[in-house]
Amino acid sequence: MGRATPLKEDNALIRYFKDTRAEIAKVTWPTREEGLRLTWVVLVVTIVASIAIFGIDFLFGLLIRLIV
Repeated sequence: MGRATPLKEDNALIRYFKDTRAEIAKVTWPTREEGLRLTWVVLVVTIVASIAIFGIDFLFGLLIRLIV
């Protein structure tokens, strides 16, 4: 015969957290050295891009002042 009470299913929020934890366990995390190296790469690229954008903005500002 069957059960008198059906099995209780996990609610959506609990299932979400269980699935998220399972997916995070599958991730291959970088080593500390890789993390530090990649952080430096991001910082250097950000600084170079900032300087380039500043230079372009400055030149356009000079051009506009010459025209007006």
